[in-house]
Amino acid sequence: MRRCCFILIWIWFLSAIAAEVIPPAPDHYFNDYARVVNTATADQLNGLLENFERTTGNQVRVAIYPKMQSDSSIDDYTVRVARSWGIGQKTRNNGVILFVFIQDRQMFVQVGYGLEGVLPDAICKQITEYEIKPRFKAGDYAAGLTAGVNAILAATRHEYKGTGATVYEQKHHGAGQYPAIMVWLFPGLFILLLLLSRGSRRRGWVMSSGGWGGFSGGGGWGGGGGGFSGGGGFSAGGGGSFRGGGAGSSW
Repeated sequence: MRRCCFILIWIWFLSAIAAEVIPPAPDHYFNDYARVVNTATADQLNGLLENFERTTGNQVRVAIYPKMQSDSSIDDYTVRVARSWGIGQKTRNNGVILFVFIQDRQMFVQVGYGLEGVLPDAICKQITEYEIKPRFKAGDYAAGLTAGVNAILAATRHEYKGTGATVYEQKHHGAGQYPAIMVWLFPGLFILLLLLSRGSRRRGWVMSSGGWGGFSGGGGWGGGGGGFSGGGGFSAGGGGSFRGGGAGSSW
């Protein structure tokens, strides 16, 4: 009899796991897969979260999905997703993820255990219940998400100090230091191009207007189009861990 019960439980467990989908780690800090907020709000919150990582080292992500792809409870499901993403620094475990599932009308804040002291379950519940939920019920997702993000940042702002660069920038050859280098690089390039231009005219060469296109405003370093434009494109996790801290609400 016990063996039969064990087999049935094991079959149920396997079927539940088979029906579950763990989404890939998102590329951005603010990810609206359900398309419930406008682009301006999404860009603003994405930039806010990116700068927050630079100043504090904390990695905060928002992931909004149409529907939860699991039969588990939202807290069990989202902690498995959070662990697979590894948001937060490995040495600090300072990641936070706000999950929202629109059709299920549920949300949950998963907190890395390095931030559980300043963002305990009770504070997470206050944020979802009193900051986000009333605005969601009124149909204003942008206001609810903005209020929720601001509350999370306020609670975790002073726990750690950042390096001035995101994990992604540190992994990719210290990209966070590039803007300072450009202050000296661009004047030097300008002088070099000026000297080359004068030399070519002296020798009777004719340069086409597009001869130095690689350094024009439309190139890879141009404002808004390059990898270092405001609002950044990638938000690599740092190997942070989660053990189930957090809370959520339905609306």
